[in-house]
Amino acid sequence: MAEQVLVVGASGITGAALVDELLAAGHEVIGLARRSHQREGVRFVQADLTDPAAVQAALAGLKPGWVFFTTWARQATEAQNIEVNAAMVRNVLQALSGRGVRHVGLVTGLKHYLGPFEAYGQGSLPQTPFRESQGRLDVANFYYAQEDEVFAAAARDGFSWSVHRPHTVIGVAPGNAMNMATTLAVYASLCKAQGKPMVFPGSRVQWDSLTDMTDAHQLAQQLLWAATAPGAANQAFNIVNGDVFRWRWMWGRIAEWFGVQAADYPATPAPLEQQLAGSAEAWRALAGEHGLAEASIERLVSPWHTDADLGRPLEVVTDMSKSRGLGFTAYQATDEAFFRAFARLRAERLIP
Repeated sequence: MAEQVLVVGASGITGAALVDELLAAGHEVIGLARRSHQREGVRFVQADLTDPAAVQAALAGLKPGWVFFTTWARQATEAQNIEVNAAMVRNVLQALSGRGVRHVGLVTGLKHYLGPFEAYGQGSLPQTPFRESQGRLDVANFYYAQEDEVFAAAARDGFSWSVHRPHTVIGVAPGNAMNMATTLAVYASLCKAQGKPMVFPGSRVQWDSLTDMTDAHQLAQQLLWAATAPGAANQAFNIVNGDVFRWRWMWGRIAEWFGVQAADYPATPAPLEQQLAGSAEAWRALAGEHGLAEASIERLVSPWHTDADLGRPLEVVTDMSKSRGLGFTAYQATDEAFFRAFARLRAERLIP
């Protein structure tokens, strides 16, 4: 049965993929975002999510059966992350209280197990593969604060909930603050134009160890599945593609797609923030030469986040047994997920 569905963050990497899946399934989609957006088949409403009155006004008259949170706002400290991101969830759910919401899905991530940016990968961490039965770390984390807002609203209003914990998400959304696929595509394109090899920016542990990732559509499919699947209500789920790989292999696959040489592991660390420093004019020239749609490299890349992901000093592998056991069996090869994202970036003239 078709639902009216509210997607908070419908223009982001995860939100855009979720909208794709919802529209394909015939649902009525409403996107809530801070800035104005347009997309065929989607009704966008605009509000500052930290302003309760603005959220109340933007959602006036709407009665979504499902609500999905696929966005967050990065702040300078974790204390501010908690204050702002918890308020965003709380304001939306308070505005919709009493309007018949039946399910709320919240996207968080593996920082549930690894800790927030300020204490990332530090202290006593759970063993890999990460499992949902592993409890919260003894450290403040805005993911926990967001969950608590959902739990409190569910107790008040009687809806079911699901929490989804992806690894790094592969998808396309220019301007997104955590955008590995686009960052690597821009880097590879510059390497090709300059005749340079691609140099891995991360740690030796990441280069050699097994890891996994999450395609945005894989995550979107799990969000929809959890809204209706028997046994999935009021549960937290890990969500990755289903394969594992080593970056020493994946780096070569990505370089091959772009027709660039993949360098051996570097003798000294080579983070992308360092490698891409001063590349604004080179990208602007490349964009002009190829008629690209975005000449500002700052709008496309997030090297700080890619460096954080690839620089981790520990193995990161995620267990999917819980949702598999309940019937979620979707699978996506990670190299193919990257290639699909690269092809879309090229089709949208964001890379040459």
